[in-house]
Parts: sequence; C-alpha cells; structure tokens
Amino acid sequence: MTNSFSAKLLRWFDQHGRHDLPWQHQASPYKTWLSEVMLQQTQVSTVIPYFLRFIERFPTLKQLADADIDEVMHLWTGLGYYSRARNLHRCAQEIRDHYNGELPQQLEQLQALPGIGPSTAAAIASIAFNQSTAILDGNVKRVLTRFHAIEGWPGKREVEKQLWQLAQEHMPKKRCGDYTQAIMDLGATLCTRSKAQCQACPMKADCQALALERVQDFPYSKPKQNKPVKEAQLLIIRRQSGEIALQLRPPTGIWGGLWSLPELKLDESPEDFVQSHFGEVLAQQKRDKFKHVFSHYSLLIHPVEIQLGREHGKIMEQGQLLWYNPHFPQEVGLAAPVKSLLHL
Repeated sequence: MTNSFSAKLLRWFDQHGRHDLPWQHQASPYKTWLSEVMLQQTQVSTVIPYFLRFIERFPTLKQLADADIDEVMHLWTGLGYYSRARNLHRCAQEIRDHYNGELPQQLEQLQALPGIGPSTAAAIASIAFNQSTAILDGNVKRVLTRFHAIEGWPGKREVEKQLWQLAQEHMPKKRCGDYTQAIMDLGATLCTRSKAQCQACPMKADCQALALERVQDFPYSKPKQNKPVKEAQLLIIRRQSGEIALQLRPPTGIWGGLWSLPELKLDESPEDFVQSHFGEVLAQQKRDKFKHVFSHYSLLIHPVEIQLGREHGKIMEQGQLLWYNPHFPQEVGLAAPVKSLLHL
C-alpha cells in the first residue's frame, strides 16, 4: 500500500496539483524557505500577497539579512504570529554569516536555524533539495489520519509519533519535492477540514475513514478549553501636530518587536501616565472596546484617546518612542488592531 499511496498521489498531482504558486516560479531554496515559514498556520491565499511583497523588496536572502528589522516587521504586518518574522530575519542573518548566504542542505543544520522546526526543515529539504524527508503539517496530518483512521487528537505525543512514522513510510525515494507538494495540495484542495471531496480523491479506494463513513470524525479535535479573557487599555496619545505616540514592545511576548500604542492595566490612570511621560492632558475620551483573539486567550481592548497639550522632556527611553503620522505613515511593524486604531 505504501508504494501505491505515493504512486497514486503523484499521478493525481501531475494532473490536478498546484503548479503555478508564486514560489514555484523560478524556484529557489530561498523562495522555498520563505514560503514555508509564511505558510506555517496560514492559508496559501493569505500568504500569496505577502510573499510577493517580500520577494519584491528582498529579492535575495542577503538583502533580507541586511534589512532593518522594522522594515521586515512592516511587511509582515497583518500576517500574524510575528515571532515568525523575527526568526526569519535572524535566520537570514545566520545563513549569511555562517553558510555564505546559501541555505544548508542537511536536515539537522536546517532544524538548528531560528524558526525552522522539524516539518518546515523537511519541507525545505524535500522541495528545494529533493531529499526523502517527510513532513507533517496540518494538511498532511488530516490526510494521514483519515487514510489510516487514526484515533486520537494529533497533538498528543503518541498520536503524533505514529503519524511521523506513517509519513516517512509513504515518502518515496524519487520525486521527493513533487510528493511533498502533492500531499499538501491534496489536504488543501480535496481532503479539506469540512466538505471533503472524497469522490474526486485519488486515495478513496483505500481510505479507511471513507470506508467507515467517518471522514468528518478525523482528525480528532483538540480537547476544548475555556479560553481566558484578558483586558487592557491602549492609549491613543495625540500631540497637537496630529502625530500619535507609539511604543516599541519587548522582543518576546504578544506583538513582540512591533510598535504599539502604550498599554495600561484597567486600574491604571491614563491621565497620570500621560502627565508623567509626555505632558499636559487637554482632553480624554474612551472609545468602544473590542476583542482581539489570540491562539491561547482573548484580549478585550479598551481604547482611550488623549489629546496632548504642552509637552515636557520626561519621555520614554531613546529608541523606544516613535511619533507616528497617520497621514504619512512610517514603514514600521504594527499589530493589526493597533493599525486599525491608528487609521480610524
């Protein structure tokens, strides 16, 4: 069955697979790496415009490595999971400094680079260097759990270990890059999370979930947990010229390395904060609160607009404060809810 699995999948891919994605045009290890990082937990349709902007701005890995981090974060704004962008920049610099600007071909070396986990490393090795290295992203997990009717949530260690073993068993020794793209395409186009198109699937004759009439039962969902809700104030501090104060967030944590509106706890006084760090408060107005959802919790944001009067010199540390002009915006990384508040 193992050999027939890859053979059937490759025949389907030759006729129905995706062959016209932007990173497949004049393909290179650099484009493969960039696209695989962007595709982590993000759909192809969302990634494409970001990828095109990145390649236009940074046609080579060295240009990405030499770029200012603010420029990288600016181009990533809206794509989410911002640690990927920080790791992408660090990874480019390590490749420039230690591998003469060329991605290493060894799986162990790839995995040791920032932001490249086991599945991403395997995807780069197979697609860019035609190595027989199996991947296990969300699409592949869905295909394999259905084909083999694997019980249990794929995030559990024992289930994931079983899936890795199956993924490697099905991985052919030839056309490795095509096979990797094929199994991802199958999961993205036919073996989808809902409304799977089983009758068009090349694997339907041997799919155990289909035989059991339980396709929608696989893969098992993650056990539900109540997502906590946190609350915070975001201060829109506007000086008389119309510019808005932005604060550089720490490199780790939510919106790490991005420019954001100053944040306070609910029991902290915006007026006291502004008077302490900026100057006189002329006017203060609360805006409608709204919720922003992260993977592990939700943040209920309470925006407070403050008109600044006479300023004093007791501002934040040099390099930690930016006066942002919404009419002539600087190219800096902004979290999506901050960007929307700046341009209301």
